Amino acid sequence: MGTAVTLDMYLTAGAGIIALLAGVLLTRAIPLLKRLCIPTPVSGGIVVSLITLACHSLLKTDFQFDGTIKDICMTLFFTSVGFQSNLRVFKQGGKQLTVMIGLVAVLIVAQNLLAVGIAKGLGISPLIGMATGSIPMSGGHGTSGGFAPVLEQMGLTGAASITMAAATFGLVAGSLIGGPLGESLIARHHLAKESHSSDVVLGMEGTAASKESRTDHPISEETLTRRYTQGACQLLLAMAIGMALNRLLALTGLTFPTYFGALIAAACIRNISGDKAGKWICMDQITSIGNTCLSLFLGIAMATLKLWELAGLMLPLVVILLAQALFIVLFSIFVAFPALGKSYDSAVLVSGLCGFGLGATPNAMANMSAVCFKYHYAVKPFIIIPILGAMFVDIINTGVITLFLNLL
Repeated sequence: MGTAVTLDMYLTAGAGIIALLAGVLLTRAIPLLKRLCIPTPVSGGIVVSLITLACHSLLKTDFQFDGTIKDICMTLFFTSVGFQSNLRVFKQGGKQLTVMIGLVAVLIVAQNLLAVGIAKGLGISPLIGMATGSIPMSGGHGTSGGFAPVLEQMGLTGAASITMAAATFGLVAGSLIGGPLGESLIARHHLAKESHSSDVVLGMEGTAASKESRTDHPISEETLTRRYTQGACQLLLAMAIGMALNRLLALTGLTFPTYFGALIAAACIRNISGDKAGKWICMDQITSIGNTCLSLFLGIAMATLKLWELAGLMLPLVVILLAQALFIVLFSIFVAFPALGKSYDSAVLVSGLCGFGLGATPNAMANMSAVCFKYHYAVKPFIIIPILGAMFVDIINTGVITLFLNLL
């Protein structure tokens, strides 16, 4: 007979911190992890989850974790994403941004149709298809953790383990596919010549290369503390409004993730504020708090995975995930690249699309950087991809996922 060890929310948070620290040490020791842009909470969390797997298999000991702090961190992160959704910057991306938004929407729908279709073909639950569709692919670990409780409530045992495993696969696959795919399109269509100029490096460092733009603007510790306090209060206020909005959304009978209301509330606050947003919304501090919460959320989510729940699903997972990787390659070559104009910028954007279509925005940026280092800097892709990642992907993905879950 096995033994169950229950960890309260403080001990669970401690496990998440251990995962973060382990991830930092692993990234320093294994350069490949940094090159593939594997988040430190993911690599460290896998180590902790492997330890719990060993305890389960060898010592017959299971750990029960409290998800309270994890859920709070998740909601805080997605609220910060909402605050970053500034529709005024939409025009900076031009026509290609509009096309990319459409492509992302089509990709997200197709990822769910593909995964659910294969799941039904294999005779397994369509919820497993959803757990390997756009939730982990376009959504990454953040959306995976957000929707895992919803999938659990709908009857999918081990939803967190499945979505996190799929998201980890996506991170690696997106990093391995994006750069080579973009490079092959450039070479095949003779879109640019390989460059050895140092100007490429200067361009990659950012468009603001003047001495004045790099001058530090010191801020007092008291002012910084005050702005962090204001930013935290703004996040909590948006979360409170979002929770009230969730209650109204629940009246529709549809299923929404717990963070959805807070994300929408924050986006509304940011855009209703207009030009005054920069004066009273502490964006830098909100973004910083959000990223910190994301790291802790991922650390806890990965550390608390029950990997043994994946054993019976290994073959279906491999089939669906390989199909997702093949699909995004074909989608990028035959749909995205022509739709974007078959230019050098198009090829760079395609490498970025593979990055966040299978992983996350940092993967997309890393893919584009690798391509541009070989050829030359491309301005528009480095404007479009961050806008997509910050403003549109999560919102579109949440809407599409919610629609699919309510149709199943």
